[in-house]
Amino acid sequence: MRKNTLDVGPRRKAAIMLTLLGDEPAASVISQLSDEEIEFLALEVARLDTVPADLRQQVIKEFHGMASAQEYIAEGGMDQARRMLEVALGSDRAEQMVKKISSAMQVVPFDFLKHADPTQVLSFIQDEHPQTIALILSYMPMNQAASILTKLTPDLRADVAERIAMMEQTPPEVVRRVEQTLEKKVSSLINTDMTKAGGPKMLVDLLNRVDRSTERIIIENLTETNPELADQIKNMMFVFEDIVTLDDRAIQAILKEVDVRELATALKGTPEEVQQKIFGNMSERAVNMLKEDMEFMGPVKVRVVEEAQQKFVAVIRRLEEAGELQIGRGEEDVRV
Repeated sequence: MRKNTLDVGPRRKAAIMLTLLGDEPAASVISQLSDEEIEFLALEVARLDTVPADLRQQVIKEFHGMASAQEYIAEGGMDQARRMLEVALGSDRAEQMVKKISSAMQVVPFDFLKHADPTQVLSFIQDEHPQTIALILSYMPMNQAASILTKLTPDLRADVAERIAMMEQTPPEVVRRVEQTLEKKVSSLINTDMTKAGGPKMLVDLLNRVDRSTERIIIENLTETNPELADQIKNMMFVFEDIVTLDDRAIQAILKEVDVRELATALKGTPEEVQQKIFGNMSERAVNMLKEDMEFMGPVKVRVVEEAQQKFVAVIRRLEEAGELQIGRGEEDVRV
């Protein structure tokens, strides 16, 4: 028995109407909506299969005869959603929206924890093996995972943090087994051979959301157990381009500690705002000399530029650890 409009939600009805209107009229409609509304509707369009003629006609009737029944069958799908978005938003924004829609259409492992209370999740997983906890946190929303990581005991917290950073690819059967422990009625969520979660970037994102004391304890423990990984995490927590967030006094303090030629190399190919942040804290003569150095050295390999930028970041970390520079968290000011 076919579904009628009583079985179809309002978003699905709106999506069907958009497919009936065609690309141009549909684009005119969605251009009046908020990004959130556009995303919801585009996701519904992408999820549509072929729409039966009788359902199409019922939807049209419900919209008070805005369109008459036509001979063709309305179709949805990702291609239809993409065309509609490109007309309404342009290619760049449409591509960004399509990527978000594609992600939303993929069922993510541990998705049932998305809206779970972190305290309840903590009570359930805190006695699990550290590797299991690391896997679960790697798939949870970042703020929830950070909240849980903060509440673990210091030793367990350090162990879990290291495992998150070291984690790369996890066999699907392992993910599935842990999922089934947390929720019995879970369908197969993994469609690929391996699923990627964790890694240094994951730990950095977590550390950027926990309090400074928790961050320091985790970094100190990592420094003892895995110095190379600890250095990698430290450098990733403040990248070269982040200097635009520092105030002028902080920049001036850092410039006193860096080699001019290294600085010239580090600035090669960086955004204009980054260069201006540096130039704005130097004398006119020093700026001219620095620009001459940058021009004279010609093209530089990306690897060499990145190494110079890492040295610059290392100076920032050293000054911070010595208490001579303080990098604020969130909306806090940066002070020296």
